[in-house]
Amino acid sequence: MSKLVLTVVGDDRAGLVQALADLIAAHGGNWERSELAELAGSFAGIVLVSVPDDSVAALTDALRGLDGMLHITPHAGAEEAAAPAGEQLTLTMLGNDRPGIVREVTSALARHGLSIDRFTSETRDAPMSGGVLFEATVVAHVGGASGDIAAAKTDLERLAGEIQVDLTVG
Repeated sequence: MSKLVLTVVGDDRAGLVQALADLIAAHGGNWERSELAELAGSFAGIVLVSVPDDSVAALTDALRGLDGMLHITPHAGAEEAAAPAGEQLTLTMLGNDRPGIVREVTSALARHGLSIDRFTSETRDAPMSGGVLFEATVVAHVGGASGDIAAAKTDLERLAGEIQVDLTVG
């Protein structure tokens, strides 16, 4: 397995993280650790992924097709934006790691019109089982009039049972 560090920058919108997670998963990659945040209307972060050695070139090519999202873009004259308006949702996850967790959670958020403000995740060794745990904290807000936090909570709680992670939604 190869490790890739991705720098992600783009205009903030619902589904941005999902698009990245979809490509990583489609190439057999695993989202291991990330620091992602919204700042002044832009979304930026850094993501550590592992990917099979024979998929590195294909994933790298696919990532280049994400509308210029994977490079640092200066925003000359960007004004400081106010904190996102609307309801917020905070969720924490802890469970056995497997490829696709980030994709499934971000799909649920995007499907219900929530935009991610902060996404922090990491994998670590499970102390007793010898496996790997995935832990994440996500803060999202309703991105527009069509956003539905109640539906997102219901979807995330259903998903938690399917992917066998402990999920706390606040």
